[in-house]
Amino acid sequence: MNVKIKLFATFREGRFKVEEREFPEESQVGDVLQSLGIAPEEVAICLVNGRDAKEDRILEEGDTLSLFPPVGGG
Repeated sequence: MNVKIKLFATFREGRFKVEEREFPEESQVGDVLQSLGIAPEEVAICLVNGRDAKEDRILEEGDTLSLFPPVGGG
């Protein structure tokens, strides 16, 4: 199945901004994180099709996964 992945802020460093990737059916958000080398605890906001999602969310064909790290400011 094809999933669009959008990375934000520091997650883009050494990776990409937006990319479509192929994953096996029944893949979960955690499987995508693992393939990207991102630990679940590093993710502050995880959205699937603009809605809050957890690591165990099963993805479907055409889903868009957006990942945001914690952002600090001062």
